[in-house]
Amino acid sequence: MDYELVNSDIRLREVCEQAECCPAVALDTEFVRTRTLMPQLGLIQLYDGKQLVLIDPLEIQDFSPFVHLMQNQRVVKVLHSCSEDLETFLAAFDVVPIPLFDTQFAAGVLEIGTTMGYAKLVEELCGVMLDKGESRTDWLARPLSQKQLAYAANDVLYLLPAFLQLDEQITQHGKRQWVFDEMASLAEKKRANMPLEYAYLQVKNNWRLSSKQLNVLQHLAAWRLSVAREKDLALNFVFKESQLFEVALYLPASKAALSRIHGLPPQVLRRYGQTVLKIVESALEEFAQMPQGAHLPRVKRLVDVSQYKKTLAAVKDIAASLATQQGVSAEVLASKKQMNQLLKWWWFDIEETRALGIMPDLLSGWRRELFMPALIDLLGPMPESGIQGLSQTIKQVNV
Repeated sequence: MDYELVNSDIRLREVCEQAECCPAVALDTEFVRTRTLMPQLGLIQLYDGKQLVLIDPLEIQDFSPFVHLMQNQRVVKVLHSCSEDLETFLAAFDVVPIPLFDTQFAAGVLEIGTTMGYAKLVEELCGVMLDKGESRTDWLARPLSQKQLAYAANDVLYLLPAFLQLDEQITQHGKRQWVFDEMASLAEKKRANMPLEYAYLQVKNNWRLSSKQLNVLQHLAAWRLSVAREKDLALNFVFKESQLFEVALYLPASKAALSRIHGLPPQVLRRYGQTVLKIVESALEEFAQMPQGAHLPRVKRLVDVSQYKKTLAAVKDIAASLATQQGVSAEVLASKKQMNQLLKWWWFDIEETRALGIMPDLLSGWRRELFMPALIDLLGPMPESGIQGLSQTIKQVNV
């Protein structure tokens, strides 16, 4: 099928007005994310069954018609493995497409294949072999070659017919709403921003640190995340996580001591060395002046909970039983990662899910009704949820 490169406001409006008359549109994005915190949009592909367009975001000024289309509840937006696409839409337009049908998730529910790639799905459902040779293109470079544009067009040309097959099958199975609920929950997670004072929870090996070291890590992680957001830099391009941990572990008090941190590049030492040393000094002074009851509690791990293995096995049994009842694979209902997320949220006062102000996956969307009764029987009354409980435990960190 022929495609059109759209690079004017007028033509984008015409395309979007026509697409709003369709029951569903296939979407994809091409982006670059090498040094930046947020993905940089390079191209948008759209196919509504009649028009296949490649929208150039570097040329267009007025994206309001596209944003309106994204929020049109009457038009289903079809994407495949849409996690990074949602981040791209949020970064570019501060919206996510709704309602959203993810063909990868639908294929998993239907047991066609769990986490199946787009090319494999198209081969399975449409009998077409796709060339993935341009997947590493710099989508911000111009001009894009005909080969690159054709590759991009194929990412939505076969997505719509694949969706039509999946939509029919999943409707027959009575699980169509699962897909929309799953994507709504995913969008909520993508919108959630980690408060600066909880950024330390995402640093590996934080459980090894004492309360004093953890107080330093809290301030360092908050500073790093603040700089990353301000400058749109990937976190490790501000300061590598492993080196951030070592600073909190060894508490250097001089540039000479800081330079002995393993692998710390000289340019990072020059750029941020004095700042990091001041953060360490200030955090240590703060810790010394705190009453003991105000110290950060050490980070807990599930493996240190005596009943963890037994309880995890019980949750797996619940998932397996529900999967049999629902006629789906247990992996679709609950991965080990999702089970661990639930147990941390249920048992620990301070953990990432609660810090983000969201609910665990097994207590969200379509899974909540399935899992809730059995989980309460197993774990007891549900703990208080949300960021409010945490805000009383940890002070806000000023950066």
